Amino acid sequence: MPGCFKKTLFALASLISFVSFILIVVAMGTPKWMTGKILCKTGADLVNATDPELVKFIGEIYYGLFRGGKIRQCGLGGRRSKFTIFPHMVKKLNTGLHVMIIMFLCVAIFFSLVSLGFCILNAIKVPYRAINGPAGACLWNFLAGGFVVLAVTSFMAAVKLHHLTERIANFRENVFQFVILEEHFEDCFWICVASATAHAVNMLLIAISGIHFPKIKTKTEEVNVTAEDIMY
Repeated sequence: MPGCFKKTLFALASLISFVSFILIVVAMGTPKWMTGKILCKTGADLVNATDPELVKFIGEIYYGLFRGGKIRQCGLGGRRSKFTIFPHMVKKLNTGLHVMIIMFLCVAIFFSLVSLGFCILNAIKVPYRAINGPAGACLWNFLAGGFVVLAVTSFMAAVKLHHLTERIANFRENVFQFVILEEHFEDCFWICVASATAHAVNMLLIAISGIHFPKIKTKTEEVNVTAEDIMY
């Protein structure tokens, strides 16, 4: 049986792995990875809009991995619309990169559950095989966190290098052209960053569990029995 200190650390690591699993699932299903402001350039150019008038041509956009929405402002008031990435819009995006982001997160979910199981196993007993022990738990946490990092990095590449927001904003816009004024990474993106951080914390806890602290030994006083003590 593992010691009380080791049990506590692995129980905490199990909780963190479960929280990481929940965070990734929530992030994947929520359409708030990115928000931004979009300018209807065609409409603004038609009326030669100046700075005070540009407000009438500035809309908003938000999206996640599977769906999103936008507010079009082209001088005639805002028009709300929602869209889904699959199956139509993905053809206009970098399909391979977008699918890779989703696959990385799915693999991260799997390894989060595996690390959860290994942490629970190490909290209950000391495994006979080394791969089932702290080394294995550390490996699965490293893989889970690594795949989350790959997903986050790929999403940043899609936004910054492949102009993901601009492509989505101009999807099926035959008349008007939209330009991105601002874009911000939102809660779901940072939730994934928090998930990767959680696995890094788990690796630290597992490393601490392997430290052997010296035991404090108390010296027992030797009892010297003399003839006088026996008499009394």
